[in-house]
Amino acid sequence: MRYARQALRWNGWGSSEVSFDTRGRDREVWEFVAHAVGLDPLPSTPAAPFEKVILPEPRWTPAILAGLIATTSEEQVKTDRYERAFHALGRSYHDMLRLRSGTLRSAPDAVVYPESTDEVLAVLAFCDAHGLAVVPFGGGSSVVGGVEGSDGLEGSRRPGHRGVVTLDTTRMSRLLDVDPVSMTARAQAGIYGPSLEHELGERGFTLGHFPQSFEFSTLGGWIAARGAGQLSNRYGTADKFLVAASVATPTGLWTTRPFPASAAGPNLNHLIAGSEGTLGVITEATVKVHPVPETRKIGAFVLRDFEAGTAAVRALVQADIGAAMIRLSDADETRFFGEFRSALEPHGTASKLAEKALGLAGFGDKCVMMVAFEGEARKVREGFRRALSIATRAGGLFVGESPGRAWWKRRFEMPYLRDPMMDRGVGVDTLETSTTWSNVPRLYRAVQDAIRSATTRDGRRAVVMAHISHSYRDGASLYFTFVFARDLTREVEQWREIKDAASRAISEHGGTISHHHGVGVDHAAWLSAEKGTLGIDVLAAAKDTLDPNHVMNPGKLLPGPR
Repeated sequence: MRYARQALRWNGWGSSEVSFDTRGRDREVWEFVAHAVGLDPLPSTPAAPFEKVILPEPRWTPAILAGLIATTSEEQVKTDRYERAFHALGRSYHDMLRLRSGTLRSAPDAVVYPESTDEVLAVLAFCDAHGLAVVPFGGGSSVVGGVEGSDGLEGSRRPGHRGVVTLDTTRMSRLLDVDPVSMTARAQAGIYGPSLEHELGERGFTLGHFPQSFEFSTLGGWIAARGAGQLSNRYGTADKFLVAASVATPTGLWTTRPFPASAAGPNLNHLIAGSEGTLGVITEATVKVHPVPETRKIGAFVLRDFEAGTAAVRALVQADIGAAMIRLSDADETRFFGEFRSALEPHGTASKLAEKALGLAGFGDKCVMMVAFEGEARKVREGFRRALSIATRAGGLFVGESPGRAWWKRRFEMPYLRDPMMDRGVGVDTLETSTTWSNVPRLYRAVQDAIRSATTRDGRRAVVMAHISHSYRDGASLYFTFVFARDLTREVEQWREIKDAASRAISEHGGTISHHHGVGVDHAAWLSAEKGTLGIDVLAAAKDTLDPNHVMNPGKLLPGPR
């Protein structure tokens, strides 16, 4: 599957033919949202239409453009308004504010669609020789400013660059090889998630990587951002499933080899995973694959509070039960989405009685934990039996499989809700971090308090939610979602205040600035506190070697030449 760019929203999420389905209950849904954020009535805040979009004039000469075209072909180099607008930014809340305003100062001057590693090398060599910044772009789903064509300063480009070229990898979308004996697969980096899973599935395999952006993100993007999918407990994060890679850089082709393990110095795959296009362009990758699971089972439990739920998640993961996913929503997230689903589909008598019974049993402010298994039927049954025993001993109450099945069916729908919320003056944003188990309660409270304080200033209301999305023997990821009333007079400033408050809380309370979203522009200022001065120097030295003129994705991850 290769999406035609015109079939996707240039200023919103996903396919232009798909919208969030309110099931004919628009009035009930928006009344619920209005009450949640204290906006009555909800204002009308539509996005600027495409015909009113303002783009910067391209800065280069006809000779430069002709030279760029010569690296591939005229058909592969796009300079039209739609392509430039589509590739101007990623899909974060901050990006949405700018895209919807219609003023796109960071739009690239041109978009190039290479079809091979050799073409990528040719494009990079030309751009390096002519001082053109290069922004690698897969699905463009970055939520940390990872694909914008500026250096992170609003409306400006890095001094010395004569233009910005976005290099779109999605024409490099082939599954190249599957080794069924070693259980590895090699693919071009621009292949979208659904295409990769379909082609692997025809051969009896799966990568098992399902981030929420799965439908509109690519293999190379997952690796470049060091991403994590919803089933990472079983299949691992991008740095775990990466076996080898080919990376086109301004100084040549850099490759790693597919060894299962090696003590020949540091594993350089770990420099590629998380490099965010600042060292080069990932063009091919060899990854670990698994047999298509025979069966899947998702059970739901309720816990009395987040502390009890966190203890249950830790007990499950440290018992090595083989779960594919362990996901815990705090009471605010459980309540918000429960009430939202009720607005979509009113509870029947049985559901109301069940809720009343849970309240009487001490689960009034419950947290929901979902535990998923997939694989061989026998192992799934045994794993689920152990999970039931451990979770029950930890204070969990099993409430069946239907909540898990409903979540699985609709897990890719929620991103479509953000656009209609933004049409009505409501902001929706997310951020995530991770820390050790012993520090989870402290970090959870600090970040929750910071977000709530920043989103409720001037009497505004907000809903601040969190869940444990990924878990390990030594710690877990905390994923925060917040829905808030936008300050329509200073939207970007409001976002910066919220982001800075949350980032400060994370940095000062023992969390990583990003567990799986990456660094991009938004988190770059916080990286040195986490990596240390010498660590930043090590990364900068790698960039100086591979990209001495700093044309690769400037402003992301690392500062420019010193």
